[in-house]
Amino acid sequence: MVNPAINPAHPAPFRSDAAAARLLDRAEQVLVLLLWSALVARVLASSNGHAWMAAASEAAVLVLVLVRRPGQAISRRAGDWMMALAATIAPLLIMPGPDLLPRLVPLAEVLVVTGNVLQLAAKCALRRSFGIAPAHRGLKTGGPYGLVRHPMYAGYLLVHIGILMLMPSLLNAAIYAIGWVAQLHRIAAEEALLREDEAYRAYCARVRWRLVPGVF
Repeated sequence: MVNPAINPAHPAPFRSDAAAARLLDRAEQVLVLLLWSALVARVLASSNGHAWMAAASEAAVLVLVLVRRPGQAISRRAGDWMMALAATIAPLLIMPGPDLLPRLVPLAEVLVVTGNVLQLAAKCALRRSFGIAPAHRGLKTGGPYGLVRHPMYAGYLLVHIGILMLMPSLLNAAIYAIGWVAQLHRIAAEEALLREDEAYRAYCARVRWRLVPGVF
């Protein structure tokens, strides 16, 4: 783990005082808790035997958001916040429905389990260095971060594909599509902030791919 100092020449939109950072962190925590609770209520009311996998996949996000440490620097750009929130909120808004593709259930289960293992491994490496909006909470380069630069988001991708296969609907497809457009913007914003750190630039030179080796 590397905890480099923030470049004082960093553009103002990425700077924040301690009070503002704490306020933004608390707002994120309350929002995620409320939306996850609503997802759990929908899952409990669903007749789909796989619906619980959606709530379980988002539980780790909830826990780490609640216990994370404040960022050394956090984006103050409204666009960055909107994209980050959209990427986080979208999976919490899906609607459990009937299992319409029974032949794909085994593959979907493998994708969800594999994605959860990958995202949990990334979260274990991050520990409390986790957040929604782009922020510098210390650089992680070991474990799954030696494979791709955003292994947690790669895990989300597998989970979301699997969940969509288990609960297919146009609404869920649209929700995930919107979420992933926002997720790609979120990745770009995170890297714009972190690239101010020389150690992160060196890390990018070693680990070329963001999500999928050989693709992106």
